[in-house]
Amino acid sequence: MEFKDYYKTLEITKAATESDVKKAYRRLARKYHPDLKPNDKEAEKKFKEINEANEVLSDPENRKKYDKYGKDWKHAAEFEQSGYNPNQPRSATRERQSSDFSDFFQSMYGNQSSGRDRRSQFRGQDLNAALQLSLKDVYTTQKQTLTVNNKKIRITIPAGVENGQVIKISGHGAAGTNGAAYGDLFITFSIIDGADFKRQDSNLYADVDVDLYTAVLGGTILVNTFDGKVKLKIPEGTLTGSKVKLKGKGFPVYKKDGQFGDLYITYNIKLPINLSAKEKQLFTELSKLRAQT
Repeated sequence: MEFKDYYKTLEITKAATESDVKKAYRRLARKYHPDLKPNDKEAEKKFKEINEANEVLSDPENRKKYDKYGKDWKHAAEFEQSGYNPNQPRSATRERQSSDFSDFFQSMYGNQSSGRDRRSQFRGQDLNAALQLSLKDVYTTQKQTLTVNNKKIRITIPAGVENGQVIKISGHGAAGTNGAAYGDLFITFSIIDGADFKRQDSNLYADVDVDLYTAVLGGTILVNTFDGKVKLKIPEGTLTGSKVKLKGKGFPVYKKDGQFGDLYITYNIKLPINLSAKEKQLFTELSKLRAQT
């Protein structure tokens, strides 16, 4: 198997942090997304490579295996059981162990390069699918059944999946020829904002109306969050456009159990309409009082 440098694919170094990986993936995914470059085969290929690299480097355990075993990272468990360490100095003993492990590995997975079957083998074609969900759908981890190539597959959708994110389902693409491996299935998620909340990364944004009297005199209001209502204190003299942050009341962070973004609320002061004669009189009196100060 050809070695794929996932760090090079995402245009980062091995010293990159999880945040660096995330930023690089988003930047490149936007650049090569099929919706922006339709019928561009090179962009489609690059997009798949970017997603494959992100699936590995964004997961701490997979990244650790990749850094240690390179192209064979998926078989880290077998390497560990065999005692094989690719970072040991080479020696006759290690050469023999490596050879023994190769025999063991081939007995398990076969050697497609052997001459026992000279028929051409071609890996199955990768397939692409789109799945549209609401913010509510991806607020918690859920399972869904999809029909692909007339086959039903059940997938787990982690909480916090982002709009435009692509997840690879290995082995669920088209069938290969002459016993070759199946291709992979790439699912692009389209996450629709709701009427009450807008999402950016793991943070949520909402506009909340506050009546004039509460804004002027102060008071409390109830606001909606994704996990229920909370009571907020409104200071005296609150202006329209004022913002408040509710820490941890945003969206779940993708593949970070128990971690949430924040909810940012912008106050919109609502002026009273259809005033009665008495109300107009009182506002007139207030206006005169203000003019005297």
